[in-house]
Amino acid sequence: MKKILSLIIFGLGFGAVAMAQETTEPEAKEAPKQKFTRATFNSTRIINMQSTEIVTPGSLQFMISHHFSPLWPEGGSSETGDNLAGLLGLNTGLAYTYLSFDYSPTTWMNLGLAGAGRNRFEGWAKFKLLRQQTGAKNIPVSVAWYSMFNVNAKKDPAVASSWDKFSFMHQLLIARKFSDKLSLQLMPTLIHFNIVPYGPNNKNYVGSLGLGGKYKLTANKNITFEYARQLNMYENLLDKNGNIINYKPDLLSLGMEFNTGGHLFQFYIGNTTNSSNIDQLARNSSSLKFSNWALGFTINRSMSLKK
Repeated sequence: MKKILSLIIFGLGFGAVAMAQETTEPEAKEAPKQKFTRATFNSTRIINMQSTEIVTPGSLQFMISHHFSPLWPEGGSSETGDNLAGLLGLNTGLAYTYLSFDYSPTTWMNLGLAGAGRNRFEGWAKFKLLRQQTGAKNIPVSVAWYSMFNVNAKKDPAVASSWDKFSFMHQLLIARKFSDKLSLQLMPTLIHFNIVPYGPNNKNYVGSLGLGGKYKLTANKNITFEYARQLNMYENLLDKNGNIINYKPDLLSLGMEFNTGGHLFQFYIGNTTNSSNIDQLARNSSSLKFSNWALGFTINRSMSLKK
């Protein structure tokens, strides 16, 4: 009987100690859930420039854009001599078309090809390096690297090597979504031309620094903007005939986006009629004077290739 009582007392004592330990030990905290930022921008491009976004893996994005003639060029429309007859650059018969395809085989890489007009073709790769997120790991920005080539396919007897027809552009894209409405992106850029005409101010490399952004108005409407400043090689250059060329260092575009679910429509105005980013940033002949601005639009359509 004494042994039984001893076992009961020992058992109760052990249980009490265990309960005491349970009440005194602090409860383990749950790890904060990781929250990834979505839709910093609504497309792979802000207006003309690339954004940090890539196409959904396994999907193909088709994009077509048009850049029209300047709104009010000096001396009237290039075709009629009358600005009103030119309908603010829309009726001159000049529209520079850009047609591109983007595909993402993974969640971190985007590949693309494009016809850039004027016998130009382009190809590129974009890599997503960081994604803005909060939680156990806090990353305040999204970062992507973009590299592309541009080739002029037009036959030119003056060009000794086909390799001389190539130019390249590299961008580091750094974006942050500050709120549900406001997103901004910084775009340091380096452009390389394989060949340039000989001249004291002519260089193979062109540097540029840009800023882009999006402001959300409603669930399917956004205001967008881009500004870039060329840092070198835009004044007193010599072309292959020895003529002096002066390009304009500033690039500015303002736009409006409409998202219909299946399509994204972008309408914009800016001081360039060029289709390729390389020409826009390094070979822009239009100043910020409003008469040099031109209208444009882009249509984006994405479709899944997965079964």
